[in-house]
Amino acid sequence: MAVKPKAVVSGGAGFLGYHMSKRLLDEGYDVYVVDNYETGTRRNTRDLAEAGAEIIVHDVCEPLHIAGDIDYVLNLACPASPIDFDRLPLEIMRTCALGTNMLLELCRAHQATFLQASTSEVYGDPEVHPQREDYCGNVNIAGPRAVYDEGKRYAETLCHTYHRHYRADVRIARIFNTYGPRMRPDDGRVVSNFCMQALSAEPLTLYGGGEQTRSFCYCEDLIEGLYRLMLSDYSGPCNLGNPSEISVRELAELVLEFSNSSSELKVVPALHDDDPKRRRPDITVARKQLGWEPKIHLRDGLRHTMEWFRSLTNQ
Repeated sequence: MAVKPKAVVSGGAGFLGYHMSKRLLDEGYDVYVVDNYETGTRRNTRDLAEAGAEIIVHDVCEPLHIAGDIDYVLNLACPASPIDFDRLPLEIMRTCALGTNMLLELCRAHQATFLQASTSEVYGDPEVHPQREDYCGNVNIAGPRAVYDEGKRYAETLCHTYHRHYRADVRIARIFNTYGPRMRPDDGRVVSNFCMQALSAEPLTLYGGGEQTRSFCYCEDLIEGLYRLMLSDYSGPCNLGNPSEISVRELAELVLEFSNSSSELKVVPALHDDDPKRRRPDITVARKQLGWEPKIHLRDGLRHTMEWFRSLTNQ
């Protein structure tokens, strides 16, 4: 009998962590899901356990020991929603710094491939558009978003340093706005905010007017990109996201269309002064190195996502 490859997924109880763990299980991997439930949900780990994953309740800022061989370590652990920047700022910084370091040490001990879930937030409020991987960003190090932006930038630097110093086999995914089923209804992200407000017949809040743009990638597409990157030999940062750019106001109008809601649009002040005005990935590297680009149209993805949130409200 062939030995199954083994993967450790930190943050596996979260939105993307769940989907990545499920994909690995479907591909025949032995999967160890590591999470301390700071923002992840027990529903996700319960469903993953039923699918065959082993669940380890653990804070990644502490040393992690797993017996036997490990082939892949995927670091998806970190609070990543806008509300978390104010609620869990020190936890975010600790997870990006200490957590990434601990998981890189686990990777080094097992000579495993390391996949770091970085973010488009490393570009800050970009002055280059669309954003390419060679752009160093425009981040306000003193702003409220900096705990996440700079935390992820530091985590990338750790990965590069382990790669140079220890020849660690690293992959770095810069993830742009992603949405889909298993998002937390109260996570403060724009898609979940709009869906829950529409289903509750509350006004859809447009922070700062809603003219800022984003590029929304459906979770199934994003996971395909992560999986291909994990299996590749590309060690540089790689943008993963949908290059189709729309305004937040246009997104709100789409959500109203799919929900048949009586909600109205309401302009409110921006949450943070350094909220990026534009966000769009250049995915040339992903196309060339991985043969990857998103397939699922925003309208189709939003329909599936709305069904997920509607199922939560009906429970």
